[in-house]
This record gives sequence, structure tokens and C-alpha cells, in this order.
Amino acid sequence: MTRQNPSLTEPQYFILASLMNGPLHGYGIIKAAERATDGRLRIAVGTLYGALERLERAGLLAADHEEIVDGRARRYYRLTEGGTEALGREALRMQQAAAVVIGRSRDAGAAPA
Repeated sequence: MTRQNPSLTEPQYFILASLMNGPLHGYGIIKAAERATDGRLRIAVGTLYGALERLERAGLLAADHEEIVDGRARRYYRLTEGGTEALGREALRMQQAAAVVIGRSRDAGAAPA
């Protein structure tokens, strides 16, 4: 029996989604998540690095490479195959959950108020 991974949190989902187009460093991930949610989701630095560590331990992302910028190491992260699969599962789960509400909203809209 295969173990089903628990749902991703919203920050985890957008962290992984931000890596779909290739490796990014922490600040790039924060900005990509912000853009993807029209500024609604603002991931704090402490939240980001804790989430990156958990996602890396879970095998959903991996450190890709580092570069030195202004004397500081900047680590880039990439999506793993497992991360791509988890992201797809979560997107499907959310789509199915939204369809239930959207379907009921349509039905409710057809009934007299």
C-alpha cells in the first residue's frame, strides 16, 4: 500500500510552483510566490528557509548550486521528480475541491433566494 503524502501548505505549494521554470534562490522564490498570488502571499524569510528545509528532507526539492554575490553564498533550489509529482497531486486535489464548491454555488444560484 502506498502512503499518500499529506496536502501541501499554501506557502509550500507556491514555493514548489515557483521552481517549475527552473532553479531559484530564496529571494527569487519569495518574489515568484508573491507574483503568482498577486501579492496576497508574502513568505517571510524565516518561514521560507524552514519550509525549504522540510521540503528538501521530504525529497520534493534539492539544492541545485551556489554562487557568491556580494561576498555571500546564494543557494539555488530545484524541483525534484517527487516535488513535481506532489505539486501535480496538490493542484488536482485543489481543483477537485474547488469544483465541489463551484458546482454547489451554481446550483444555489439557480434556486430562488
